[in-house]
Amino acid sequence: QRQLVESGGGLVQPGGSLTLSCDASQFRFDTYHMSWYRQAPGKERELVARINSPIGRKKYADSVTDRFTIFTDNDKNWVLLQMNNLKPEDTAVYYCNAEDRWYGSQNWGQGTQVTVSS
Repeated sequence: QRQLVESGGGLVQPGGSLTLSCDASQFRFDTYHMSWYRQAPGKERELVARINSPIGRKKYADSVTDRFTIFTDNDKNWVLLQMNNLKPEDTAVYYCNAEDRWYGSQNWGQGTQVTVSS
């Protein structure tokens, strides 16, 4: 089974920055929509940012627009999420997701914890 492996989570103070990485080397970016989701305690998992295949159009949740940027490293086949001006409400487990653009099948990473606290 193909895997997605996230890294880069941690503890950061409000206003700080983090970059999350997802090793998606087993997935083709021309076949899969690549996304970051998050799930906070007691809440449903929500879409944070997406890059649509194959054109690369990007979509963001309203709560992160102008603060987060999703992008790919095509040499490594990684998907990254640059997070700036972090807020306590950004605290969650962040998951990398690959969705087959033809069949809709979902692939998830194991998640990485991001905690924003002073």
